[in-house]
Amino acid sequence: MKAYLTVLYFLFALCSLMRHEALKAYQVEPQNWWVGMHHPYLQIMIRQANVASAKVSLRPYKGVKLLGVEHGDSNNYAFINLHIDERARAGKLIFDVSYQHSTDVLSYPLIARQPHSAARRGFSSKDIIYLINPDRFANGDATNDSVAGLYEQARPDFKGGRHGGDLQGIIARLDYIKEMGFTQLWLTPVRENNMREYSYHGYALTDFYKIDPRMGSNEQYLEFTQAAASRGIGVIMDMVLNHSGLNHWWVKDKPTKDWLNFEGEFSGTSHARQTIQDPHASEFDKKQFNDGWFVPSMPDLNQRQPLLATYLIQNAIWWVEYANLSGIRVDTYSYSDKAFLAKWTERVMDEYPNFNIVGEEWSTNPAIVSYWQRGKVNQDGYTSHLPSVMDFSLQEALVKALNEEESWNTGWVRVYQSIANDFLYPDTHNLLIFLDNHDMSRVFTELGQDVEKTQLAMTLLLTTRGIPQIYYGTEVLLDNTGSHDHGDIRIDFPGGFQGHKQDAVSAKGLSKAQQAMQEHVRTLAKIRKAYPALSGGELVHFSPYDGIYSYVRQDKTQHILVLLNKNQTPTTVSMMRYQEVLQGAKTARDLLNNAQVDVSTSLEIPTMAARVLLLERD
Repeated sequence: MKAYLTVLYFLFALCSLMRHEALKAYQVEPQNWWVGMHHPYLQIMIRQANVASAKVSLRPYKGVKLLGVEHGDSNNYAFINLHIDERARAGKLIFDVSYQHSTDVLSYPLIARQPHSAARRGFSSKDIIYLINPDRFANGDATNDSVAGLYEQARPDFKGGRHGGDLQGIIARLDYIKEMGFTQLWLTPVRENNMREYSYHGYALTDFYKIDPRMGSNEQYLEFTQAAASRGIGVIMDMVLNHSGLNHWWVKDKPTKDWLNFEGEFSGTSHARQTIQDPHASEFDKKQFNDGWFVPSMPDLNQRQPLLATYLIQNAIWWVEYANLSGIRVDTYSYSDKAFLAKWTERVMDEYPNFNIVGEEWSTNPAIVSYWQRGKVNQDGYTSHLPSVMDFSLQEALVKALNEEESWNTGWVRVYQSIANDFLYPDTHNLLIFLDNHDMSRVFTELGQDVEKTQLAMTLLLTTRGIPQIYYGTEVLLDNTGSHDHGDIRIDFPGGFQGHKQDAVSAKGLSKAQQAMQEHVRTLAKIRKAYPALSGGELVHFSPYDGIYSYVRQDKTQHILVLLNKNQTPTTVSMMRYQEVLQGAKTARDLLNNAQVDVSTSLEIPTMAARVLLLERD
């Protein structure tokens, strides 16, 4: 009898161990949810071998109802549909997953939301966004440079390899970021990119719910956003809706046959974004643009598949709620299905009415870009819910303007014409403006390594309409002259890695030109913060003349006249043309040097310089 009991105990223990291991193998996404959300529906994806053969039931829980379970074409997925009403409180949902001969028990956390989570305010024109490539910014933890189980290991000497930058490196430099006057951080994707090469850029996600271990962890990402918030800095997450990485688990085991476009086989996108608005476009061309893949290593996602659409919507909301985000930047916005994009943005904005989302539509044609901004009345009836778009037109115009000779159709007139196209946009204050970013050459490079031109460009960026974004290192004149390779554009931030002779934070080793540029950015950031007319006031601009571009930013109490001189000599301007904004003002204070100047008749602007004049009215 004793021997029998021993054997029975052993079998029971073995079964318990086997059951425990089975439970560990369950993949559940999202990993948790919150009570008190605006939208009462939740779809939980369970991934486990042959889970489609199981019966899933929910034990009684006040305020939560099981609506049903859906299955795709793979036997390894189940999609649980729940309704969570206002009676539900924080706790744990218990699911029984019953197979023919056994039952597994899954516990699912429901969490209380942070106070005022729904009322969170997104980034706005009051902010200055600092864009960082985390792998190239700073290495704060050398122990995670290479991680076992991930394909690509650290290769700091290779321009296209992983250099070791991480979340800890950014956390350690938050005081510098605050001191520079930057109030929002946009990081290129830090979620898992388990690709064999060029994985540092982050845009080939292999896990939508997990921070890449070479960057840190989910817990450290939360630590990062909290540390930033304690300094008055918000965090914008870079999200990819159009594609995943080839090594994502759902590529080999597709939940449904239509999960990926072109049946999971590579067919390149045409990049013909104009087909979305073109009233004459063929259906063939529309499909090739929207459904085509960027490259063979980035399978294009079919957002028309309802289960996938819900997955992507919930993933965005989960990260906003989990990490207390203040914004989202959406990569390659128009490449996704446009009906899905309307639903995705609507759901996120319904949940967070004061939030902000900016979409990347890389076109210098404002007619194409403005199509996507919320409030635009489009000819085809398409209604977008996207609050913000990126102003590629102004970026291109400004670089050309500073490099060209002045004429009736070159030079400053390009900027003037770009901004004159603002009639196409429903909300010009919510345009994201920039001099450069992670996908284009550094502005210092594009301007021929000319410090004065770069300072003029920065002055315009931080005083015109819109939400300014500054690419990391632009404030210290990072340069990729001689190469347009992305690895050179995404150069290491000075002082962020061992062996650097320069340190942007301490200014050690920086040239006089770099220090001057850095101080110029600091000064402009302080001015922008001190004078709300520069961030939210009405813009009135004047047609360029004699190498001068000028405009006023004004509200009920402040009137600031900006004069930009690209001439190689000091230029005197008559103030007669500005009478409509001067309105009797005889003096002004130049905010760049705190000097009082006479604006009654004429004013001299130094060579390749600017005046930012606070008009003094009686």
